Amino acid sequence: MSEVSSSAQSPGPAPGPSAASGPAPASGNRADWQPLLDDLTRRRSASRAMGGPAKVARYSAAGRLHARARVDALLDPGSFTELGTLAGGADAPSDAFVAGSGRIDGRPVFVGAEDFTVQGGSIGPAAAAKRARLARLAGQERAPLVMLLEGAGHRATNALQGHTASPNDLQALAELAGVVPTVAVVTGPSAGHGALTAPLSDFVVMVEGAGALFTAGPPLVAAAIGERVDKLTLGGTDVHCVASGVAHNAAADDRAALRLVRRYLSYLPSNAWQHPPFAGAGQGNADTGPRDTDAVLDLIPPDARRPYDMHAVLDTVFDARSVLEIQPAYGASVLTAFARLGGHAVAVVANQPAVRAGTIDADAASKAARFVEVCGAFHLPVVFLADNPGVLAGTVSERAGILRASARLFAAQHRLQVPKLHVTLRKAFGFGSSVMAMNPFDAQTISYALPGVTLGGIPAAAGAATAKQDAETRDRLVANESSGPWRSANSLSYDDVIDPRELRNALLAGLDRAAARTAEPPAPVTRVGYLP
Repeated sequence: MSEVSSSAQSPGPAPGPSAASGPAPASGNRADWQPLLDDLTRRRSASRAMGGPAKVARYSAAGRLHARARVDALLDPGSFTELGTLAGGADAPSDAFVAGSGRIDGRPVFVGAEDFTVQGGSIGPAAAAKRARLARLAGQERAPLVMLLEGAGHRATNALQGHTASPNDLQALAELAGVVPTVAVVTGPSAGHGALTAPLSDFVVMVEGAGALFTAGPPLVAAAIGERVDKLTLGGTDVHCVASGVAHNAAADDRAALRLVRRYLSYLPSNAWQHPPFAGAGQGNADTGPRDTDAVLDLIPPDARRPYDMHAVLDTVFDARSVLEIQPAYGASVLTAFARLGGHAVAVVANQPAVRAGTIDADAASKAARFVEVCGAFHLPVVFLADNPGVLAGTVSERAGILRASARLFAAQHRLQVPKLHVTLRKAFGFGSSVMAMNPFDAQTISYALPGVTLGGIPAAAGAATAKQDAETRDRLVANESSGPWRSANSLSYDDVIDPRELRNALLAGLDRAAARTAEPPAPVTRVGYLP
């Protein structure tokens, strides 16, 4: 008896109408649907009207974008899909929080925007749930989260509803760290709970003259401690982009801030399970190949006592127009930046000799440590360009916590699992060399020096005087310090000494050396222990 397939034995589904018989006749349900569809359209329109035409017109009169216009400007055209449109009901359209998903440069992202035209952008119960839902979706679907902040924090009337356990977006944001990129854009005053979104984010942009962050706004400050202060003095860009370091970059207006967000995300993968995107010559980057960096000879004076601007060096070495400095006004003696090298996204930590000779103070060390952690989490190779006389000494520096801050930077760079590319340009003294990843036996992919570098635990003349050395010993120490990198290269403290004109090509070769490692499937970085 021959075998017969099970499909041949089963009777199969009952025959339906064939294509030849045409569509099924209309049942007449369309008319029954119409009232429901009309109601849905009305409710959607009311929700998307935000605070109403008058409030939106007054808000836009100053040339600023309202919440929905910001979302549209951030995302690729036509890509936004809203979440929770009907939350809040008639009294609070979208509950003052526009949320959903879309695309930036074709890649999925999640976005939420506080709507100041509705109850001052305050957070009601529905908005709280939307914020938590949005953050959890970002982690679940492994896509970046961008939050646009301009709101008064929790709504005062929430207290009338009692305090019950509810979803918490701050908990979800904390869990996103190192899993997906998170960005906060402060487009107006942001207080309380909403303001806490900023320090929990990887990257914070503030709009100059409008953005402000504070735990409590001016009226509450006056009531609590009697201090009279305006919102920008309390928490504007001068406070958080320069003094506190809570925010990273300032932008001239809403559109500039949103363009900056798009550019920032272009260097990063969508999540920690991906490598950073490659911007090859066919993707708008024509400067991807090897080339000499002759201009470095003009930019860097061999005399370590003469200052120069590290920005010009970065612009010369890395792919054309690819350098994006992060947190430029805070801890300015160290530059932290994204760049592209041969089309590959890389991170850069470089001393800035134009600011206190590149000396590393507590702000600079703290900035660099956080930056290195973020870049390591998202698998960007890190380039260290050292030119510093050490970490900052003195009573002010000690009171600022320079020991802990520099130890934190040292631990952060030590823990990196990505390629580390180090070049000492002119000088690196004491702990200033260690925090800049100079040791080639600390998982560095390359460790180079330029001719003429000076090294030591401390500058030789000062060290000899402190130790009360005799004149002969002092002269020997000074001569050794000024003898260049040859002794260090002889003992393999550096892999090699390179010509300044070879700087770009040496870094490109370093990336190539690590190509096999960076081709492996990535995953989120997991660690045991804590930073100092």
